[in-house]
Amino acid sequence: MSGIAERLGAIRAGLPERVTLVAVSKTQPPEAVREAYAAGQRHFGENYAQEWRAKADALADLPELVWHFIGGLQTNKVKYLAGRVGYVHTLDRLELARELSRRFAARGASVRVLLEVNVAGEAAKAGCAPAEVGALADAVRGLPALELRGLMCIPPAEGDPRPHFAALRRMNEALGLPDLSMGMSGDYLAAVAEGATLVRVGTAIFGARAPRAG
Repeated sequence: MSGIAERLGAIRAGLPERVTLVAVSKTQPPEAVREAYAAGQRHFGENYAQEWRAKADALADLPELVWHFIGGLQTNKVKYLAGRVGYVHTLDRLELARELSRRFAARGASVRVLLEVNVAGEAAKAGCAPAEVGALADAVRGLPALELRGLMCIPPAEGDPRPHFAALRRMNEALGLPDLSMGMSGDYLAAVAEGATLVRVGTAIFGARAPRAG
């Protein structure tokens, strides 16, 4: 036994009903996803478009599986996702929003999107600046095939994440949006306490990640 089902059960037991657990399956083999699915998990997060595509093909027989794309997304990779993922958590610029809208609309599909916000203004981190969130949200709301659901962040690796989670919650409330994607294996309980509705948990479910091929 790998323990995936047991770890999932323990994490779920500590989450309120309003919170959706997104199992981050990047670098994990399809078999690990199948094991989590068999244990009742339905929402899975992936970071790399081409790795995700191969995995999604291998798991196409699982009818209730919902894919969340949670990694940095280049516009030239959007074509892989169109019509096949339910959520994109990392929308951070208008160019990407327009390409998502174009590609999903062409497939007769829609996608739920969250705006990634660089809450601490870290130079090496993706995400739009807090001051730009309102304008980007307005633009996304005007595009077909996109359903703006909320905001997402990854707080700085050092220090207390809660002030950053609280800041994102306030931004989200000002926009009147229902979802907050924040919290990973090391800080998801703090994120839940600050209002997260989507938590992205990988290592605490699947164990240490294997090195990424290539």
